Amino acid sequence: MSSTAKPAPASLTFVCLHYWAGSGREWEAVSKLLAPDFAVLAPDLGGFGEAPAPAGGYTVDAYTDQLAAYLANKKLARYVVVGHSMGGKIALALAARQPAGLVGVALLSPSPPTPEPMTEDNRQSSLRAYGNPVKAQETMQHITARPLAKTIQQQITQDNLRSTKAAWDAWLLHGSRENITSRLCHIQVPCTVLAGDQDAVMSPSVHGLETLPLLPEGTPLEIIGGAGHLLPYEAPEEVAALLHSFGRQL
Repeated sequence: MSSTAKPAPASLTFVCLHYWAGSGREWEAVSKLLAPDFAVLAPDLGGFGEAPAPAGGYTVDAYTDQLAAYLANKKLARYVVVGHSMGGKIALALAARQPAGLVGVALLSPSPPTPEPMTEDNRQSSLRAYGNPVKAQETMQHITARPLAKTIQQQITQDNLRSTKAAWDAWLLHGSRENITSRLCHIQVPCTVLAGDQDAVMSPSVHGLETLPLLPEGTPLEIIGGAGHLLPYEAPEEVAALLHSFGRQL
């Protein structure tokens, strides 16, 4: 590190939200790479990982309420919300509320504020795939582009299979279809968007068309070459480096 590098902001925490059918475990490698400069919190969202069902249901607002309560309990002075895929839509909904302490938003292959570009055939296929180990393996192979260690592959499929059916179905049928575009004018903190150029779920063009125009002017779209949809697993070094740079700018 050069002597002219800016020091890490004091007490800045990254609060990282996982993708649909995932868990907070996806952030383990990124968290280690950000330490000791930045703290990382990676809660499981209701109905996924080890989290119980959210008290208010499975809407974007219910998840946002759950997140707001979690943050209030943590009493964070300064934090960045990092949202991956489904977590991205929840991060946007939270930022639109302008909560105290929020200083930035980082979006990784985010679910757009508009309804996700999902065909009805894909939606029905995903609904039928619940709890199927073979389908979980096929899904992992479809949404990733870089080779992954066997232990990571097992973790991805395990998280898929331990999702609750209520949370699984609710996102496919309702959450992914919600439109929160009217709220995004209330986001007043710096934002950044990261995407893999081999993402088979949401290509970078989706973010450029559906999300970027609604974020603060000058929000960058960073492309990670050769990576698919699961950036924290596929490209932890690149993700951590971009988050580190973003955190230092705040």
